[in-house]
Amino acid sequence: MDVLIRGGRLVDPDTHADVLVRGGRIAAVGPDLAVPPGVEVIDAAGTLVLPGFVDTHRHTWQTALRQTGSDWTLGDYAARMFGPLGAAFRPADVYAGTLLGALAALDAGITTVVDWAHVMATPAHADASVRALRDAGVRAVFAHGWAGGHVGPHPADVRRVRAELLPDDDALVTLALAVRGPDFSDLDTTRADLALARDLGVPVSAHVAGGAPGDHPDGIGALADAKLLGPDLTVVHATGASDTDLALLAEYGVGVSVSPQTELVMPGVGAGTALRRLRRAGVRASLSTDTEVAASADLFSQMRLALASWRRDTPVGEPLPTAADVLRLATADGAAVAGLADRTGAVAVGLAADLVLLRADAVNLAPVTDPAAAVVLGAHPGNVDTVLVAGRVVKRAGRLLADVPAAVAAARDSAARLPL
Repeated sequence: MDVLIRGGRLVDPDTHADVLVRGGRIAAVGPDLAVPPGVEVIDAAGTLVLPGFVDTHRHTWQTALRQTGSDWTLGDYAARMFGPLGAAFRPADVYAGTLLGALAALDAGITTVVDWAHVMATPAHADASVRALRDAGVRAVFAHGWAGGHVGPHPADVRRVRAELLPDDDALVTLALAVRGPDFSDLDTTRADLALARDLGVPVSAHVAGGAPGDHPDGIGALADAKLLGPDLTVVHATGASDTDLALLAEYGVGVSVSPQTELVMPGVGAGTALRRLRRAGVRASLSTDTEVAASADLFSQMRLALASWRRDTPVGEPLPTAADVLRLATADGAAVAGLADRTGAVAVGLAADLVLLRADAVNLAPVTDPAAAVVLGAHPGNVDTVLVAGRVVKRAGRLLADVPAAVAAARDSAARLPL
């Protein structure tokens, strides 16, 4: 679909400009662009135009269990989600949760998700995940992960997924590996898992706290000693990482996904984010929602928590992070950590038309004096008017162009049968 987004206010840089979309990509950005024949015009007057948000770590399969773990610790979460709950998930449950979670992401202006799907008990579970992501119309990195009871090397079915389901690295849904890492397995298993990912030519993501969780060795240091760090790796959380750990991540170009809400409030994940230390060490950082079991589904909430945590940790005399800094974590920096910087994350010619229009004339935002600050400090999913993914409109005039009642009903049925 070719469209011209007319008369909006771009957030970065702050300017009024039109955006022409041809063949799913941004073809031109500038004032008073001509309307080519056959191009639909979207009236963007009164809106802020920005790149779609990028969520670099989200467990969409858990969406039907929203808020059930609001008072859980990390130990509670692990025991429940990888005990009776996770074991009870059928492919139909995975599909229902993934579809609703992906639609919720789109509704909140998140056009790209790294879907950390660590429930791949059978090939049918993987098929259901990929189908749901495609049906939702979101840009996604399907991070194929081990199911709760899996303790050995990564499930071999990922080779089938690569060959048959997700062979195209330029498609809307692409493949990554979600691996246990040294914090939750051993170094030999981690070495084998990373070798598998690199043999398949796909990125890899791992929960690695840093420091010395439990009886495990320093995860980041162990990876470095084994020469396993690299720019194709994303570390999730890194809340316990030492300064030495962070220097290693920066040296090897490893990205980090920060989940502000769970890191601030879920005991066992951390006592706050590592954002200030990550930035000072020169590590690429991004934002994520983690799980709707215990956190908000939108990046507006995560951006506010990120800014508050980062500022809290900044000593007097050191420059404070700005709203624009945090907005970049949710857009361009997120795209870089997800390995998609050549595809999305900015309103720029040649990139995919993953775009969000926010109602700047809404009562909670107007008058907008600083667009980045308005997005980070004041906006919420209800302000998201229009969303495009690869040039396709998936939300228009505040309404998702999807069968939301059916998705909600399927998730409700799934929750009713799971052993809460």
